[in-house]
Amino acid sequence: MKNVSVNHDLHKPLTPTMEDYLEAIFNLGKEKRVVRVKDIAKKLGVKMPTVTNMLKTLSERGLIAYEKYEYLELTEKGTDIGEEINRRHHVLCRFLTDILGIDFDTADEEACKMEHAVSAGTLDEFVLFMEFIQSCPRTGENWLKRFEEFRVHGKDREKCLEYMKTFSNGFEGRMKDMQDGKDKNDGSQHG
Repeated sequence: MKNVSVNHDLHKPLTPTMEDYLEAIFNLGKEKRVVRVKDIAKKLGVKMPTVTNMLKTLSERGLIAYEKYEYLELTEKGTDIGEEINRRHHVLCRFLTDILGIDFDTADEEACKMEHAVSAGTLDEFVLFMEFIQSCPRTGENWLKRFEEFRVHGKDREKCLEYMKTFSNGFEGRMKDMQDGKDKNDGSQHG
């Protein structure tokens, strides 16, 4: 393959722009057989000389294999980073759309901003919270406490069913009280 030069700036953190390039190259690599400068420029909405300059930097850091006027590839390290940034983007986008109900275009844009600031650990907590909401229905006012138990003990279907029954029984009792004119929330008796 092509030469990969390595710069001594390896220990400097990647900038959000570098991460955006790696994510774009990662996604283009899944879509196309070869990734070219013009593909990246089009995807990121930048001019080709800007892409060329960034590719030089990414190559020096050992994240891509690239020679001028040729196609390029992510190195193993570059692939790992691109894949992780892409994962963050998708998890955050799903959280914003599925949990918060934000429209896709806005969520996609916001996820792009957030993906650079969220650690892998925090992202894993987002994933766990989404799994909780999807597998263990909300069970009353203390459902966030139930999430903490879910986090500690994992997906326990029996526990979820137990919580649902407790909530259901309490809900049925509350409905009966309301029908009988004994609304406990407002402190008044309806007759």
